[in-house]
Amino acid sequence: MFAILIVGLGINLFQVGLMISTEKLEPKLENLNPINGFGRIFSKRALVELVKSLFKIIVIGFFLYLYLKDQIPLLPQFIFFDLPHSLATAADIIFTMAFQVVGVIMIMAVADYAYQRWQTTQDLKMTKQEVKDEFKQIEGDPQIKGKIKQKQRQMAMQRMMSEVPKADVIITNPTHLAVALSYKKGMIAPLVVAKGQDLVAERIKQIARENHVLIVENKPVARALYESVEVGGTVPSELYQAVAEILAYVYRIKHRRTSAN
Repeated sequence: MFAILIVGLGINLFQVGLMISTEKLEPKLENLNPINGFGRIFSKRALVELVKSLFKIIVIGFFLYLYLKDQIPLLPQFIFFDLPHSLATAADIIFTMAFQVVGVIMIMAVADYAYQRWQTTQDLKMTKQEVKDEFKQIEGDPQIKGKIKQKQRQMAMQRMMSEVPKADVIITNPTHLAVALSYKKGMIAPLVVAKGQDLVAERIKQIARENHVLIVENKPVARALYESVEVGGTVPSELYQAVAEILAYVYRIKHRRTSAN
């Protein structure tokens, strides 16, 4: 029995290491809750441990039966033995039985250790919902991120539209595209302050009309600017000539209007 005790303690020490904790000694009111108690008793893990314990008892009992069925018929002969001989024979039976039991327990302990490692791995795995929750914590909630991006787009659109009244000219496609250009003295090249297509293009043209910004229809230039230049970027060198002609035309119109006034 002492050997079995040592083996059992050794197996536990090998599985989880030396752990000294007073947590189990601390009083917990939830332990008095009968509902929680039933939950622990009839949980999946408790049922598994029950089946394991019953299996161990059955296996150990089976090996004890195989050994003792041959030894029980010898017990009546003890009345013919002297005390030293009886003690020696009984010790031999007990130690042989104990070593057989220890051997069976060690084999079962190895199997139980393998099962515990597998069970621990399964317990450490996260469910799909836990993975989603962790992703939300790391990357942020997709819905909130979507709303932030939407708000950013709205703010960017508002900033872009606020630059349209300052533009010198709006080049259109004529209906699908609109690109607003601004040029000030000292700039290397004209600046694209706003651009858009379809509804955004219509909004740019509407703001331009309200603020008396000239709108010039030039399909090739409008498409080239829309595809090659981002808002805040400058006109590429290959479009200098075409844009310069448009700006010259715009300045002539503005000059005529100023002279007429």
